[in-house]
Amino acid sequence: MTKETFELLEGYMLSCMEDSAHDKQHIYRVLYNALEIAAAEPQTDYDILIAACLLHDIGRKEQFENPALCHAQVGAKKAYDFLTANGFGEGFAGAVSHCISTHRFRSDNQPKTLEAKILFDADKLDASGTMGVARTLLYNGAEGEPLYSVDENGYVLDGTDEETPSFFQEYKFKLEKLYSRFLTEKGQELANERRASAVSFYESMLAETKPYYESGKERLKKLIAEESR
Repeated sequence: MTKETFELLEGYMLSCMEDSAHDKQHIYRVLYNALEIAAAEPQTDYDILIAACLLHDIGRKEQFENPALCHAQVGAKKAYDFLTANGFGEGFAGAVSHCISTHRFRSDNQPKTLEAKILFDADKLDASGTMGVARTLLYNGAEGEPLYSVDENGYVLDGTDEETPSFFQEYKFKLEKLYSRFLTEKGQELANERRASAVSFYESMLAETKPYYESGKERLKKLIAEESR
C-alpha cells in the first residue's frame, strides 16, 4: 500500500470518527493488532487488511443516531461506495466490505476470508484485558449507564443474565465470553495473555461493592430500628 493510498483511507476514516470509545486511537490499535496477527499468517493480503482495519468503524455515527442500524453493515456499504468512487476495483472493494460486515461480536455473519478473520480478532483484542475494561467504562459513562444494577431488595447484581445495561452486565455478556471467540492462533494467544487482567478487575470491583451492600444494609436497618425505639 502506498503512502498516498493510506492517507486517502485514513482521511476518510478520520472524517467519520466521533464516538469516544471507538475513536481514531481505537482504529490504530486494531490496525496494529492486526499487523501483529498477520505476521504469523504469510498468505495475508495486506492492502485488503489495512483498508478494512482503517474503515471498519466508519458506520458508528449512523448506528449512534439510529440504534436499529448495524454499524458493520452500514460501514461495509460506505466503504464499498467510497472505494469504488475513488478508483479501487470492485473485487478489492468487495473484499474490504466483507471484512467490515463480519467484524462485529454481536452478529451471526461470520468472517470467511483470512483478512476478515484477522480483523475480527484484532478488534476483539481491543475489547480484551484492561483496554477492554477501560473502553467499556468510557462507553458506559458516555451513555449514562451505571457500573452495576441492584435487585428489588437493593443488593448488587453481578451482571449475569441481566438485560439492564451496566459495566457488570457488559462484562458478563461480552467481555467474559470473548476469549472463546478468536479465529486465528495468534489472536487467541494474544487474547489469553490479556485475560487475567480483565478477570481481576471485574472480580475486584465486585468484591468492593457486593459484600458491603449486603452487610451495610443490615447494619443500617439495625441502626434505624434502635433509634426508632
